Amino acid sequence: AARKAGLVSGGAVPIIVAGRTVGIIDLFSRARSELDARMSETLSTLALQIGQFFERVSQQQGIMRLTRVYAVLSGINAAIVRIHDRPLLFREACRIAVKEGEFGIAWIGELDPETQEVVPVAWAGVDDEIGADRLSIRADVAAGQGAVGEALRSGQPCVIDDLEGHGPVGLRRREALRRGYRSLIALPLLVEGRVVGVMVLYAREQGFFTADEQNLLTELANDVSFALEYIAKQDLLAYLAYHDVMTGLPNRAHLLDRLGSALQRVRHHPRERVALVLWDVSRFRNINETFGRQVGDNVLRELARRFRSAWPEEGEVARVSVDQFGALIDGDYEPADIAHLIEQAAAAVLGKPFAVGEHELRIALAAGIAVGHGAGEEADTVFRNAEAALRSAKRSGLGYLFYGPEMNAQIAETLLLENRLRRALECDEFVVYYQAKVCGRSGRLTGFEALLRWRDPDNGLVPPARFVPILEETGMIIPVGLEVVRKVLADMAGWRAAGLPALRVAVNVSPLQLQQKDFVAALQRVIGEQGGETLLDLEITESMIMSDLDSNIERLTELRGMGLELAIDDFGTGYSSLAYLAKLPVGALKIDRSFVATMCSAPESRTIVTTIISLAHSLGLKVVAEGVETEEQAELLRLLECDQLQGFLYSRPLPREEVPAFVRAMPGY
Repeated sequence: AARKAGLVSGGAVPIIVAGRTVGIIDLFSRARSELDARMSETLSTLALQIGQFFERVSQQQGIMRLTRVYAVLSGINAAIVRIHDRPLLFREACRIAVKEGEFGIAWIGELDPETQEVVPVAWAGVDDEIGADRLSIRADVAAGQGAVGEALRSGQPCVIDDLEGHGPVGLRRREALRRGYRSLIALPLLVEGRVVGVMVLYAREQGFFTADEQNLLTELANDVSFALEYIAKQDLLAYLAYHDVMTGLPNRAHLLDRLGSALQRVRHHPRERVALVLWDVSRFRNINETFGRQVGDNVLRELARRFRSAWPEEGEVARVSVDQFGALIDGDYEPADIAHLIEQAAAAVLGKPFAVGEHELRIALAAGIAVGHGAGEEADTVFRNAEAALRSAKRSGLGYLFYGPEMNAQIAETLLLENRLRRALECDEFVVYYQAKVCGRSGRLTGFEALLRWRDPDNGLVPPARFVPILEETGMIIPVGLEVVRKVLADMAGWRAAGLPALRVAVNVSPLQLQQKDFVAALQRVIGEQGGETLLDLEITESMIMSDLDSNIERLTELRGMGLELAIDDFGTGYSSLAYLAKLPVGALKIDRSFVATMCSAPESRTIVTTIISLAHSLGLKVVAEGVETEEQAELLRLLECDQLQGFLYSRPLPREEVPAFVRAMPGY
């Protein structure tokens, strides 16, 4: 081009920045002598000035980059001072890197040694889908051959100056390239010399991470690593302060803390209480002395595992001393419930022997229980009470004792009664009495209600209010209920054999019975055993039906299909949806005795009785009024057209052998 333009001479002067040639000034002249020595000197000066200008620009850019890195370093160090929570520190570090350092994307991941994957735990500059993308660090896969994998495997920072030349690896790299970011650095995070994670920063500038930036960012990674090590030690100290190292259970301090919180909570709930149980391993010292401390430690670890599995809330079990364990339970528990829970836990813990080499070791436990209601009680006081109860239990040789003689007496009485009821079931001590139902209009006998009684050999006939709740609590009501049906069917067959007319008999069904999935099948089996008698009515409480309406409708429909009549007992005392009442496969409603007892003196009770009768008749249902004791009550019920009446006015509950004479004496026999 110069020759074509007639230029005959030329000269080139280099532009030098920081001792490195970065360009040239190239000049051409028409005269051969024009570019003399003086001109060369002038050009050299110009080239020097241009080089100095570029150097100043480069320095300013470098200073700006370092300033950004310093801002990140300063911000994260400030966060380290005030934040002692790993996830929160990670999130704040990423936020600072993006906001203060102007890095487009920042993320931190933890290394999973088992899967050899980096699991992102914090990120900024990308959405959650991209931020949470896992990354393998294995060298034999493409993803592991990038900067992150190299940094984690080597434990040294790894820089990529030109992302375009390396290609996309993972969602974050692709997103960075799409948004125009050209370089990255992966900084390994180490705790006690072991790589535990990585911090990755993306910059828009190509070749951003020079030696100076790398030095500062390496310092940043060291600071974050130091913080992680500090947090880990703090977590360990906190753990050791509240946990037993050998068993991994909470310790005495933790249990006292939880006890205090539970007492505070139940102060606002009068029906609730907190129970603290302390168990002592009997003669544990002998195990250590005979088999050695290592065997003793193994036994304690196994005890801890079993206690944790046996207790309803495994986090409430603690090891409070060398051979003592403790546990908490709070809620609406009766003392008998707590006693059962302790018995069940002890049975689960001691059910299997403990393996000691080739031998099996049986262990005994003693327990002390203190119950608190939260009213002015301190955790230390409840704990001391439990310790006192434990000492008494060990001295007396009993399995457990409650603190306070009155509570022990109550528990002992309840448990004794429960054992006697189990014996009563085995020895056929439960009997059925029958109370008559009469027609409201004519006074003629329409049937009976079967009433459960217990003929105790020591105390005679026991009223149901004394023992039925315990049958419910223990689940014994299920076999007892079926036994009642069996006895009723046998009695009905005997009455027919004696020439009595066929009369319907109603049997009460407990909530626990109806909840059993096999209740219908079990009832069908008992009826089949007794000849298929279907003159049975089942009385089911209103609240029980409404508790699981859809399932109960299905069961009741099956029972109705067996030829059984169904009645809702105690109607009006619970909550019924009138929309569902018409759908229930029932034939009768029973007015609760509390309304009958007061309807002649209390207008509101009379209104309720009137409404129930009117409602039932409008739905095509019969109405039975129970608890009728006076002629005034009977007359009012007749005026209201109540279908059937039941109560002491007509009959007291009768043993089965008195029923035939009663039936023959009734009008219309």
